Amino acid sequence: MKKPDVERIEEAIGEGPETRGQLPVAPSMGPALASLRAPSFHESVDRRAVFISALAVVLAVVAALVAQGLGALIHFFTNLAFFGRLSVQPVSPGDNTLGPWVIVVPVLGAIVVGLMARYGSRAIRGHGIPEAMEQVLFNKSRIPPRMTLLKPLSAAIAIGTGGPFGAEGPIIATGGALGSLLGQGLHVTADERKALLAAGAAAGMAATFGAPVSAVLLAVELLLFEFKPRSVIPVALATATATGVRIAFMGGAPAFAIPDLTTPSGGALAFYGALGIAVGMASVVCTRAVYWLEDAFEKLPLHWMWWPALGGIVVGVVGWLSPRTLGVGYTNIEDILSGRFVGTAMLVFCAFKFLSWSVALGSGTSGGTLAPLFTLGGGLGSGLGMLAAQLFPQLGIDIRVAALVGMAALFAGASRALLTSVVFAFETTRQPMGLLPLLAGCSTSYLVSALLMRNSIMTEKLARRGGRIPTELGADALGQALVRDHGLKPVVTLQAEQPLEAVRAWLATDTAGAHHQGFPVVSSDGALLGVVTRRDLLDGKETTGRRMKDLVKRPPAVVFDDSSLREAADLMVDEGVGRLPVLSRAEPPRLVGILTRSDLLAGHRQRLENARQRERGLSTARPPTPALMTPR
Repeated sequence: MKKPDVERIEEAIGEGPETRGQLPVAPSMGPALASLRAPSFHESVDRRAVFISALAVVLAVVAALVAQGLGALIHFFTNLAFFGRLSVQPVSPGDNTLGPWVIVVPVLGAIVVGLMARYGSRAIRGHGIPEAMEQVLFNKSRIPPRMTLLKPLSAAIAIGTGGPFGAEGPIIATGGALGSLLGQGLHVTADERKALLAAGAAAGMAATFGAPVSAVLLAVELLLFEFKPRSVIPVALATATATGVRIAFMGGAPAFAIPDLTTPSGGALAFYGALGIAVGMASVVCTRAVYWLEDAFEKLPLHWMWWPALGGIVVGVVGWLSPRTLGVGYTNIEDILSGRFVGTAMLVFCAFKFLSWSVALGSGTSGGTLAPLFTLGGGLGSGLGMLAAQLFPQLGIDIRVAALVGMAALFAGASRALLTSVVFAFETTRQPMGLLPLLAGCSTSYLVSALLMRNSIMTEKLARRGGRIPTELGADALGQALVRDHGLKPVVTLQAEQPLEAVRAWLATDTAGAHHQGFPVVSSDGALLGVVTRRDLLDGKETTGRRMKDLVKRPPAVVFDDSSLREAADLMVDEGVGRLPVLSRAEPPRLVGILTRSDLLAGHRQRLENARQRERGLSTARPPTPALMTPR
């Protein structure tokens, strides 16, 4: 084709020198803007958030009552199994007088749990939180309704017959199941159902320990995997409500009452940070031991229904040798933190507790992990603190603070819930002087665990099933990037009346812009009619008499220059398109570019550079001022 012909075609399609890169939109396009499909700004909090928050408050009351009921049910089975009486009065299974016959009790309870798992729901096995995470991540927060009854009942039987577990895991799972059930019964989105599930789960934890803030953080770090007002507000209101219900039943005393702590010295603070390193290593050992035992049970030539019974034998034997290992054992935690249970006897108890808990959990019975981890961590911290106090008396190490740091740090390393661990230890003891040591110890434990272990005790099971679990909460890179920074490339437009034959001839040239994959189509007065793709233009259908306007299949989906790339990506998905014309919001509006899918990928470039590019930050140059969009 001769050069004059190319120039003539370029001018005809809107790529001449006077129109290249930007096309004025005629005043007549103003009313048409209302019919364009463009991204709309969605408020983070709206009336739906108020509705979900109201549901979360009602849900929290129910979850808190269920938590009280589960506690009573555990006491009922404990009284029945170990003392032969019908009562819901709090009692410790370690006070039994059964002698060697105590071995039989956990076995019978485990058999019942195995039968419930076989003929009820296999999902009751485990400690609750990973199962809730699985439903959030892979099943749109849909928990089977039968779990609302089977999980607390199985946990009450397992713990009431001596299982060395905490009641908080099953309560969290039950609260989550209630939230999911409520969400399944109403016309809500998957995100709203997730918020209700997290609200129910957090309410269960708050009702157990009276720790509303750490319950919110637990929901954020292990269930929501986000920090958005639409989800956090319902969870926060739920935990506040559930804590209020707990106070009405049990009073406002802290879950673990210990004597007041004093301000740590610099040397003591350094020790607590170093203690976190040792506890972080212990968290790796605990996690790997549990899953090693789980793998060992998988290799047994025996149906999985009977595995809890084998674990129950170990629980019974250990409970006979060390009765304090039986049951929930919240009093053990309080005794360790207060310094009433120390020394060799405490360390032997912790060794037995670890053996009993890890075998029972690996066998697949029903029960929580928080209380055992708190017990083991507190014992380890107390033992190491006592040793360090004897070796370095000048540091002023407080064994009680060491126990508190060990308790929280083991959970931080095992679960990777750093903030939850710190705030939980504070809320359950009401000791502000422990916050600084807690922050130091939990942070180092988290660091060691993350370096040595890819998954946590909460996520290892899901990872083994092929799931990918979010481990970081970060700002959305596409939500921060603006279209005007990525989509203002020169745009090649086609005229509505342009013959298809002429455009095809132009596409066959090597002219700049002829290799684009999409072209906006405009009318003679500048109105945007739509977008045609290269495939549309090269379709083998008859071309005689066909013009560009005949190829437009639907009204255009457009994006504005001040929209975010996240809004543009959402619009592309909704409309099923790969490119969007970019309009300015100036008067009159102008077509200023076109945004493609590759531009969306380029929106991640700054995030990658920030994470990978190393440079010296010291500079005397003034930082660049963000430039406003300037018409080309």
